[in-house]
Amino acid sequence: MLESGSVRTKNAAMICMKNIGLYSIAALAYFFIGYNLMYTEVNGVIGSLKFLYGPTSSEIALMAGQEGAAADVLKNGAGYAAMSDWFFQMVFVATAASIVSGALAERVKMWSFFLFTLFLTAIIYPVVGAWTWGGGWLTQLGFSDFAGSTIVHSTGGWAALAGLIVVGPRLGKFRRDGTARPTPPSNILVVTLGVFILWFGWIGFNGGSQLGLASVKDAVAMSIVIVNTNLAAASGIIVALALARPVMGRIDLFAILNGAIAGLVSITARPDITEHYWAVIIGAVGGAIVILGLKAMEKVKLDDVVGAVPAHLFAGIWGTLAVSITGGAPIHIQLLGIVSIGATVFAVSFGLWKLMELTIKTRVSYDVERLGQDAAELRMESYPEFVLMPDFEEDD
Repeated sequence: MLESGSVRTKNAAMICMKNIGLYSIAALAYFFIGYNLMYTEVNGVIGSLKFLYGPTSSEIALMAGQEGAAADVLKNGAGYAAMSDWFFQMVFVATAASIVSGALAERVKMWSFFLFTLFLTAIIYPVVGAWTWGGGWLTQLGFSDFAGSTIVHSTGGWAALAGLIVVGPRLGKFRRDGTARPTPPSNILVVTLGVFILWFGWIGFNGGSQLGLASVKDAVAMSIVIVNTNLAAASGIIVALALARPVMGRIDLFAILNGAIAGLVSITARPDITEHYWAVIIGAVGGAIVILGLKAMEKVKLDDVVGAVPAHLFAGIWGTLAVSITGGAPIHIQLLGIVSIGATVFAVSFGLWKLMELTIKTRVSYDVERLGQDAAELRMESYPEFVLMPDFEEDD
């Protein structure tokens, strides 16, 4: 919803295609190889190269009706079923891929994007996950990221940034004098609905990262996480609203909506704090970061259609550093995690985008971009009753 409403109507169907496709690719890639690389027999850097993942032997025995198997599951398990953890983590990796989709909308080739998504979900993200949630070297040093400000959001943001540099801006986005031409969302109602859905979904994103609801402590901890998540999003909105006119020159609803996303991303690294006022502060800083980040992206001529890099990468870095303030994590270890993950993801992603650019190309042709990917590539239009007006690439 957020992405399809953010692009021009001539590309809305392609956004739908890319999102349903990336989710499917992520599910299969993470099932066949990604989860094992991230969690199974991690040697500090990477996990097992085994293929497929499935229930534990105790769980298989339980499903076969063997007596005593339930006790073995409780004794040997982590407090949740093996495949429930796989599903939860798989949605995280799909989230990282969706960040890239929005940033490069309207000009990236569908098949090039899908190929990058395959590498991101099968290898790049799982390796980052192995270093952290998989018990790898960063976790051993004390790196902390409760629900993925860096692991999920910054990873997607770094991959998107690399793609933005290689693929380049949309036709006519920047004038000859370097200023950015406004490209308002085609359906702000749908964008707003998308943000509300994301906001609600973040309750599962962060709340579910408690990874259990089997005790009173789990219930209290999850409630704290949910409240902090909501507070951070709200404060991100308010600060973005306050800064929109001074920074953007107008009350930009699209930028303000990104304030909610930035607040959510910022609190994601440490939503389990019991001092709720910190969630307000962290979300507020995230809201300021996204407004300033959106303006900075225009200044350096990086065309991010949905504001993914400021909302996910910039706010993700802030949220990860904020753990040192609210959770006592060593600041140098948090910085090490940010830099090592950022450098690795950006370098590998940039190399992949560049390789595709030199071989299969990453960008649609001039004619396709002018006509729109819906009609040119999918042979359909999202709004066939509407009359599409031509886009002007440069001032007269």
